[in-house]
Amino acid sequence: MKHIINTDKAPAPVGPYNQAVKSGHLLFTSGQIPLDPTTGALVEGGIREQAIQVMENLKAVLEAAGTTLDNAIKTTVFLTDINHFPELNAVYSDYFVEATAPARSTIQVAALPKGALVEIEMVAKI
Repeated sequence: MKHIINTDKAPAPVGPYNQAVKSGHLLFTSGQIPLDPTTGALVEGGIREQAIQVMENLKAVLEAAGTTLDNAIKTTVFLTDINHFPELNAVYSDYFVEATAPARSTIQVAALPKGALVEIEMVAKI
């Protein structure tokens, strides 16, 4: 059985989807872009500021589902410029310890919604 997760502590979806879906002991998040959950606007700044907002949005969704970033199993990162990879890693390492970090794929894409530089989706255990 699936259970829909939505929280006002993360940005509202910009389309016909939910922030996350819980199925059994797994949580599947939708991709989060760097939107301020209060205003719905893209955060100002570059890749660092955007990556921090994305991680904070994901953290809020996980907490709404009753789990934490410590239980992340897999992330998929979408970057509009692969040259942002080192800066992304610097922010990412503030949220995950290397020894227990989730598996990850990082992909360069042509564009992201609302002109974002980064989007991240996640699978976590509950």
